[in-house]
Amino acid sequence: MPHSRIELRFGGTGGQGLILSGKMLADALAAEGKHVAQSQTYEPTSRGGFCNADLVVANGEVDYPLPIAFDYLVLLDKLAIKPSWPRIKPDALVIADTRLCPELPDGGTPRHHLPLSRTALELGNERVTNIVALGALIALSKICNRQSIERVVRAGSPRAFLDLNLDALAAGYALAAAPVAAAAS
Repeated sequence: MPHSRIELRFGGTGGQGLILSGKMLADALAAEGKHVAQSQTYEPTSRGGFCNADLVVANGEVDYPLPIAFDYLVLLDKLAIKPSWPRIKPDALVIADTRLCPELPDGGTPRHHLPLSRTALELGNERVTNIVALGALIALSKICNRQSIERVVRAGSPRAFLDLNLDALAAGYALAAAPVAAAAS
């Protein structure tokens, strides 16, 4: 982790597993000795309304637990663009789903438009889009090591979803390594 404080958001809609992704990443980072503050917001509707999971990660004490400007932004639905985009740093890494976020605002930020939900559908269940995105984020950002997140996914997945979640995580890594990710828009 190159900076002493990293701020990131998983943004989308309720029901996409954003809070679970944030918790899994927070647990993996904590296992590596990082200090993590996690917060989330969501609209009163349980599914379909704006939702986000935010993390503030530091090598030492987290002096302020809420993000101010994002270093990393993962967008799983276009509904999250408007409230999130104004808060990204100029050099922020943006990962967005090609199907659910077809258009992103102009700007010079490094962005990776990836087929996250399509990949989850190809794996057999769109509900693992969040895990595909988590794998892509970790592969592109190097925010934590792969073994740490795999341990957390193994520990936190129901038995019926374990193999699917591990496949989704690996698929996210593969998407990040694919030529389309390297040729980010």
